[in-house]
Amino acid sequence: MASKLPLLLLLIAITCLSQFYRVSNSVIAPELTRDLGLSARQLGWAGSAFFFALFAVQVPVGMWFDRYGARRTVAALSVLATLGSLWIAAASDATDLIGGRAMVGVGCAASFMSVVFLCSRWFAPAQLATALSWVFAASNIGTLAAATPLAWIAATVGWRNGFLGLAIVTVLVALAFYAVVRDRPPDKPVPPARRESFGEIAKGLLEVWTTRGLVPVLAMHLFAYTTMLTVLGVWGGPYLYDVHKLDAVQRGNVLLAMGVAQILGILAYGPMDRLLRSRKKVVLGGATISMALLVILALLPKPPLALAVVLLTAFCFFCAFGTVIVAQGRALFPDRLAGRGVTTVNMAQCLGLTVLPALVGYIVEAFGNSDLAYRVAFGILALGLVMGASVYVRSRDSATALPA
Repeated sequence: MASKLPLLLLLIAITCLSQFYRVSNSVIAPELTRDLGLSARQLGWAGSAFFFALFAVQVPVGMWFDRYGARRTVAALSVLATLGSLWIAAASDATDLIGGRAMVGVGCAASFMSVVFLCSRWFAPAQLATALSWVFAASNIGTLAAATPLAWIAATVGWRNGFLGLAIVTVLVALAFYAVVRDRPPDKPVPPARRESFGEIAKGLLEVWTTRGLVPVLAMHLFAYTTMLTVLGVWGGPYLYDVHKLDAVQRGNVLLAMGVAQILGILAYGPMDRLLRSRKKVVLGGATISMALLVILALLPKPPLALAVVLLTAFCFFCAFGTVIVAQGRALFPDRLAGRGVTTVNMAQCLGLTVLPALVGYIVEAFGNSDLAYRVAFGILALGLVMGASVYVRSRDSATALPA
């Protein structure tokens, strides 16, 4: 385990940055709206831009993983994340914010799938979901940093200076990742590098997309983490501001609690597939409870703040089952297709995160930033989970869900 510690720490560091970038709009949304003159629709697209960029480059990222390895791919793309952070810091309007977040999205496109790619090589299959839960849970330090700490930074030195500092941190983490991380354990021989022909690339992609059992996993992944992050990372802050009139630090405190709940949820789900001898039961159970919590939020007119916080926090805990889906998806593919396989699975999540935050933006704008607007949005998000689960229920449990 000691030999894996540097790998795990740097995977946590690189995913912390991605988490911070992806949810940073939520707590400072009112300040961004004020300083850049954003509409609710533009704020929604700013949230979606990051994930649209992620979605657009997942196929090449998968090919780069298989050809060059995760180490070089992550380090190279982090240059774009740095430039995007600088662009956001200098933003003067919605176009700059959306463009900067899209560039950061490309820069972070390899971060989370590098965890799956590398952990699947460094850990035994039966340990994969647990290893992923460790890294994904710890990565939410970035989510927590984008709550109260970012609110405090915005209130003291301004959100622009916050993104300048983040650009420096991104460079340092990328350099450490390149210097320390290795794509395979030392006891596993490295296969000779070989450039694939276009026909071989197309054949590999076709093999991935025709893999039996892929569609149900994609359907659930389209809505699972996507729904949770739409609330926590984009619209939770505006909801607390528009409906409950919380200031930046108060919003940050609630989002901090939601982020902690997500971390605890990830840790709880990690070993559950082995305890229950099923990944499918874990996912469907988490999805059902998450749907119920969203329905309650949709049906209650302006609930008391304490109740709203409890419901939102519980939702972030129970909707943190995405790592189980990722592990199930990785188990579908042989090692030679690991890069393209895991990024294909990730495309569903990225597509969902491209659509849902923007869709909620249109809803909020149509209903005038009111309590009703957010209730409709919660109902739509619950419906999405129902749709994903209705397809996923036909999936089969992977063999690696069972203990050895």
